Order: sequence, then structure tokens, then C-alpha cells
Amino acid sequence: MLATTLFTGAASAGPASAAPAPAPAPASTPASASDETAAGHRVVGYFTNWGVYSRNYHVKNIETSGSAAKLTHINYAFGNVTGGKCAIGDSYADYDKAYDAAGSVDGKADTWDNGALRGNFNQLRKLKKLHPDLKVVWSFGGWTWSGGFGEAAKNPAAFAESCYKLVEDPRWADVFDGIDIDWEYPNACGLTCDTSGRTAFRDMMAALRSKFGSKNLVTAAITADASAGGKIDAVDYAGAARYVDWYNPMTYDYFGAWDAKGPTAPHSPLTSYSGIPKAGYNSDATIQKLKSLGVPSSKLLLGIGFYGRGWTGVTQSAPGGTATGPAAGSTEKGFEDYRILKSKCPANGTVGGTAYAKCGSDWWSYDTPATIAGKMAYKNQQGLGGTFFWELGGDTADGELIKSIN
Repeated sequence: MLATTLFTGAASAGPASAAPAPAPAPASTPASASDETAAGHRVVGYFTNWGVYSRNYHVKNIETSGSAAKLTHINYAFGNVTGGKCAIGDSYADYDKAYDAAGSVDGKADTWDNGALRGNFNQLRKLKKLHPDLKVVWSFGGWTWSGGFGEAAKNPAAFAESCYKLVEDPRWADVFDGIDIDWEYPNACGLTCDTSGRTAFRDMMAALRSKFGSKNLVTAAITADASAGGKIDAVDYAGAARYVDWYNPMTYDYFGAWDAKGPTAPHSPLTSYSGIPKAGYNSDATIQKLKSLGVPSSKLLLGIGFYGRGWTGVTQSAPGGTATGPAAGSTEKGFEDYRILKSKCPANGTVGGTAYAKCGSDWWSYDTPATIAGKMAYKNQQGLGGTFFWELGGDTADGELIKSIN
């Protein structure tokens, strides 16, 4: 997931994990088996705790945009992983920031009473009161904080214990319905390289399921790299699947301006196309590979990016052009929210089931309501468990993208 996130780096071989043998799988699919959203209709949106700062996106915006009524689950990003344990990511944003009445979900200001919960956690509590069926899952790791998983993998049971104590802290236990692990990437390279071994991720998921039990959700965001010998091949994702309610394969960021000179390519192609820069870098390849390994379709959610990736110094409108570097973005070079791009650089072409746009010398790719509709048809045809997206703050003020998800 983004924190910022680039899904690059080759898989690296590593020693076998020293973790204990996996715990027994639950007798039936945990947590969501009786949930009416379990048969392909999950809509999981990430909410970032840092979005409350310069981006000025708050939990209240989930309600006012109409997004809350469309969501089945919110993934709260991110908790940290450090010292082999789950840890708070940003205490101020998470549970201390005081909201006045105007900024609060229910129109009531936070209090400074002793022991009162504030911040995003309290706002999420209020949002759940308005939407009793909405679930909130606390996501740990992400691009920036995935370096801590290697240490955690040395003692999965201790890690799981620490996560359970944090998620189920009495101050906010009612807010969260489970845990999401965003390890980028087990036994491979992301911001750092991990050598914990092929079975480490499976052992960690087994320990989390054992500790959190069948009444809590245990999910994971996983690599979308379906290339031969790539990141999917580096991990026993099929073996770990029995312990998770579902996977979020990050089917976006396949291409971007970290390859500064191009070739230009859509960051989230649904299918391959003539001239695609790398085989195995498209959503269908990811889904088919995971299914071929034995991961059930119902435990795979299709990932959508509510943002674009772009280059500048581009003369060619069609994909495959050369560039001079990343296009300018509001918060990060080569990256921009959909809510801005739809007006700044409107889509004027499609390829591989997603959209692209050329305006001046800039070239961007991103999903639109029309391309998301195509991805929803694919999701249904493949019998997938639903859809997830990164992230809520990238959508328009009236929730244009989330309203195209079904």
C-alpha cells in the first residue's frame, strides 16, 4: 500500500523461517462466513491516518461524500511494526486530536474528560454508530513500516499477542473488528529486503488467526507481482490463505515514474496489451496466478487505485512513449489523486481496461467510473470476493469512484 509505495524490487531467496509450525485452521471460513457481503460484494476502502494533516481528509468526509453507505469495511492505515510488535502509528491522529462540533461525524465536539477517546478512533466509533453493519480493520505495516516484519516473523506468537493487545485495547476495542497485515514484501524486496523465508508469512497469519480467533477478521494486502520468479513465487500465499478471511492483492502501481524515462504504461491495467513493458504485471495475471496456486476466488479482492501515476516530457499520446521524469503532483512527484486529475488532465484514451491521459507534455494513467465498471464485470465473472481501493481521500467530494463499485 502507499505510504508512499512503489511495488518494485526482485524477490530474494532467504533461509527457512525459524517460526513454529502453523496453528490449526479454523473449521469454517472465519468471521465473514455468514455475512451477506461475503459473496463478492465486499467494498473495502483504506483510510490513512496522515490524511488529516495537509490533505484535510477526515472520517467525517467518509460520511458526507456518501462513501460510508457504500463501504462494507474500512482499513485504517497504518499501525507500525517495530521491535517485533504491533505499535501505534500516530498517537495524535489516532486517538488524541480533538474535533470540534463542525468537524465531528455526529456534530458533537470531542471532550477533554479524563479517559475520553478522541482522534480518528473516536470518529470511526461515531461512524459505526451511524452504519451498524460497517466493519473497521486496523492495518499494520505499509511501504514505510514493513521493515519491522522480519523481526516479528522470528516469534509469530509474540507478535500476534502484541497485536491483539493493541487492537483490543479497552480504550478502542469496540472500534476495530480485526487486523490487516500489509507486509511489503515477505522474502523479497520493497523499501528494504526481507530474508525471513518462504513460510514466514504463512506462520505469521497462522499465529494471528490463532490469537484473534474466528470472530475477528484477519486479512492481508499482498503483492500483485505475477512475473515468473517474482514476489508471489517467493511466499506460500496458498498455504497462508486458510488463515485469512481474504487477501487484497495490490493490483495497481505495476508501472510508474520510478522508471523515470518510461516507457509510459498504465499503473493499473486489468489485462495485458500489445507492448506492455513486463509480463505478469496486470490484474488478470495476478488473479489467475493466485487462483492457480490454490487461493480461492472468494478470498481474493480486486484492487483499485483512486489516483494516477504520471510522467512528464512525453510527446507520444499512446502508451510506450519516452519521458524525462515524473510529472508534478500535489503531494508527491509522479502521483496525483483522481479528484484532481479528472479536471487537471481528463482521460482521453483506454488500454488494458484502464484509462490514460495526455495533457501538454504530461502523461497520466488512472481509473475512471467507466473503467471501474469494466473491472467490476471482471470481478463478478471471476467470482472474486469483492473490491478494495487505495484510498478514500483520492475520490471526489461526492464519492464518484466508490459509487461506480458494485
